[in-house]
Amino acid sequence: MQRIARELNERRAQHLYRTRRVCSSPQGARIQIDGRTLLNFCSNDYLGLANHPAVVAALNEGASRYGVGAGAAHLINGHSAAHHVLEEELAEFVGRPRALLFSTGYMANVGTISALTGRDDVILEDRLNHASLIDGARSSGARVRRYRHRDVEHLDELLTTSTQAERLIVSDGVFSMDGDCTPLEKLIPVARKHSATLMVDDAHGIGVVGTGGRGTIETVSASVDDVPVLVGTLGKALGTFGAFVAGSADLIEYLIQTARSYIYTTAIPPAVAYATRTSLRLAREETWRRDKLRALIERFRAGAQQLGISLPDASTPIQPVLVHESETANALSAALAERGILVQPIRPPTVPKGQARLRITLSAAHEEQDVDQLIDALTVLK
Repeated sequence: MQRIARELNERRAQHLYRTRRVCSSPQGARIQIDGRTLLNFCSNDYLGLANHPAVVAALNEGASRYGVGAGAAHLINGHSAAHHVLEEELAEFVGRPRALLFSTGYMANVGTISALTGRDDVILEDRLNHASLIDGARSSGARVRRYRHRDVEHLDELLTTSTQAERLIVSDGVFSMDGDCTPLEKLIPVARKHSATLMVDDAHGIGVVGTGGRGTIETVSASVDDVPVLVGTLGKALGTFGAFVAGSADLIEYLIQTARSYIYTTAIPPAVAYATRTSLRLAREETWRRDKLRALIERFRAGAQQLGISLPDASTPIQPVLVHESETANALSAALAERGILVQPIRPPTVPKGQARLRITLSAAHEEQDVDQLIDALTVLK
């Protein structure tokens, strides 16, 4: 117990201590948090669907039909008709034969990686992959090698020197802290060259990236042979909760049999699956949401450039402003809150040491004047 107190004090001293904010309103452009109404620029609700009236109504209808809890794991008696139909619709959306629902994106990544690899295999991960991908690789028992961020030549070198027969390349589609995209047009040929399996976690791409919102695979027209393992989440652009893995029929059947984080947990509430069918339809049909979001991103980037704020080369809703030191990130976040803007500071270990940042995320729920208010508030950085 002394160790706990010591480490907590160390986190405070290093400006790495994390606190929870209490939100008392639905997600939206403005939320009530810790008793204040703030303009919200740190949500994953990229398409503004988390509180959409049709999605809320579908959730209520789903609860009336199926109740609240699933009651069991999928393989006991918790796999409802709502789950089953949603899996079919998600598979069709991303152009894969089948899809499998998981309770969270973290569970999807850990369960899939540990099911597909073992001690005799090698996993090659982008150095900036999400923690769930890293943890999945660690739990598998396979050898893990990490290539420099988006450096496909480095990946090629590691594959050339690896001797394992089974090789799994794992990458985020959109990197959650940097907002840039994995170079799929380069990853796919390298995977094919080395007979490696490519797994892409497109949690922040599904619904947002691509004309139809099908994610990073859409930008390069990647087939199931190009990207055999595709992961997506429901709690970001689709505004609900849960995750899925999409791929071949054999892949899905194999995960049903072997993915421990699928087998040994209660299914997500069927009402949530039922509501997600509505949010998926809205994401597909209301293309104006992506158009508006892209315009807001461009407006923000142009305004930041006028202020002399350096941004990474990213065209997604994730627009990080690097400030390097954790103490600075905390102070700037607090200063923005005083101006009515909610932007979360991101510090190690979520990002590498010395790369603390303000992680700004935009949503189709925002308006131009909201972005202008944010840009005006960012004068605190000058």
